[in-house]
Amino acid sequence: MATMGSSGATARLQYLLPCGGVLFPRGRGGSSSGATTTSSSSSSFVVSIGRMGGGNRNPNPAKNYSTGIGNTSSSRKLVVRAARTESRGVSLGFRAPSFELPEPLTGKLWTLQDFDSFPALLVMFICNHCPFVKHLKKDITKLANFYMERGLAVVAISSNSIKTHPQDGPDFMAEDAKAFQYPFPYLYDESQEVARDFGAVCTPEFFLFKKDGRRPFELVYHGQFDDSRPSSNVPVTGRDLSLAIDCVLSGQSVPSAQKPSIGCSIKWHPDGDL
Repeated sequence: MATMGSSGATARLQYLLPCGGVLFPRGRGGSSSGATTTSSSSSSFVVSIGRMGGGNRNPNPAKNYSTGIGNTSSSRKLVVRAARTESRGVSLGFRAPSFELPEPLTGKLWTLQDFDSFPALLVMFICNHCPFVKHLKKDITKLANFYMERGLAVVAISSNSIKTHPQDGPDFMAEDAKAFQYPFPYLYDESQEVARDFGAVCTPEFFLFKKDGRRPFELVYHGQFDDSRPSSNVPVTGRDLSLAIDCVLSGQSVPSAQKPSIGCSIKWHPDGDL
């Protein structure tokens, strides 16, 4: 449920979550989108909306989308060309596949077993260059910080081919992890086998697993971060993913009605290349 009021020139939007948790609070200083947030002592998430900007995509022929950039006195437009892909084809209850992947920032190898002690695991397929991921990077970091303190394990994976997109290579991944201060490991799937095992097709794509005792991690949410897209002028709230995480951490069922994530297609290796 959302309620709206006003305070000076700034609108305030409040979401109340059915699972009784709160959506993640954003930093005091706001974000590059112009949105700032606060959290109340009740189960609610409050967003102050300023200027927003953005872009969008489509799987088949690429379309052009205009993005407002700069300050309120600027009317320049940035045209984003991209193919939009939706997450699909993975059934709830799917067991998390095993993996062993390097973290470019530290050189450490991570496996699924490293997260066995956690009650829930969020696996995110992201990359460096995709406008849909760029639109969410700061808010993904804030969401991860908030829920990792409450027992959620989080890992991000990049599976894009560096043959076609060298800007998504491991050196640039390490720079991205530093620049955005990712609190989670950002892993490199050079062979793309892990993306295929998960059934991942786009960036960003979110897989939320829960674990009951010694049972394997089972998929309970495979949907979007929220309704915001580049150029949509819809504020980033993380509402959909946050709701699912709140339900898992509070021992409640995650609603089965889930909107697919939308983003760039994963950039697969050209045939025969690795």
